[in-house]
Amino acid sequence: MCYICAMMLRGLASLAVLLSMVQANAPGPNAGSAPKPSAANSSATSHASPILQSPVQAESETPSQNATVKADCNGVPCEDQQPHLIVTLPPQPAQPWLLRERISWGVYLVLALVGYVAILLALSTLKKIERNTVLAETTAQAALDAAQAALATAQAILVAERPWILVSVEPTINKPNSFTITATNKGRTPATITAMLEQVGIKSDEAHLPATPEYDDRQNSQPMIPVTLVPGESTPIKIFSRDDVPAICESEDRVKLIENWDEKIFVHGRIAYRELVAPKGGNEHETNWCCWYIHGRQKSGMVIAGPPEYNSHT
Repeated sequence: MCYICAMMLRGLASLAVLLSMVQANAPGPNAGSAPKPSAANSSATSHASPILQSPVQAESETPSQNATVKADCNGVPCEDQQPHLIVTLPPQPAQPWLLRERISWGVYLVLALVGYVAILLALSTLKKIERNTVLAETTAQAALDAAQAALATAQAILVAERPWILVSVEPTINKPNSFTITATNKGRTPATITAMLEQVGIKSDEAHLPATPEYDDRQNSQPMIPVTLVPGESTPIKIFSRDDVPAICESEDRVKLIENWDEKIFVHGRIAYRELVAPKGGNEHETNWCCWYIHGRQKSGMVIAGPPEYNSHT
């Protein structure tokens, strides 16, 4: 809009200059007839000759005449006065309006009209360009929004169709006070488990667990045979029973602390897997899990527990 206003002001300024040039070249209303001398000019002209001749006459006069002139001032000698000269120039004859000047005046007028029409056409073109620019911007923004919506839809489809490995705890069949930690593919595509880590620790409560899960470095160096799970298929990853408590506590006093719930046994781990159709090293995912083993005097139990960092999914 600022550019359009600048073009309008420029066109109006050009039109004003052209009109001023036309008015400067145009003849006056009385160009065809010469002005007649007025009565005042004729009388001034008639008296001009004697006044112009007064210096010569003043030199030719005799001293007696000068004395007579001086005596006419109420009997007091008058000072010599300089004669006042009135010069009247003859009127300048009006110049006729030549054919060349008429043609020039017509050309200037035509140029002014053409310039005005060109300014109007330029303003109309600029307005159309502005409307087309706004329409193009609107179309581009709509296309960008549609592309973003399509990308979000594609990402949602990929997330919905990807595999999801979830961990659950179930009692071991035919073995009392024993529990099996199972990994199940809850997604819609096959998944390949590439690595598994686990750690058992004793803490007073969940708040005393490390902020980030810690694992033994020796487990990272042990190779693992990849396991592929189709949708709905499960695989056991760890079995924990009441018989494992004495080996973990290493003393009867600590076993009593576990029985009285003064301390708790936490079993946590991590599962790394990838999509079966993805290239090697691409679309890697992780599942972190954590369980609390409840050790009673006669019976035991195990439930999912721990902070959110110990039960996250990627």
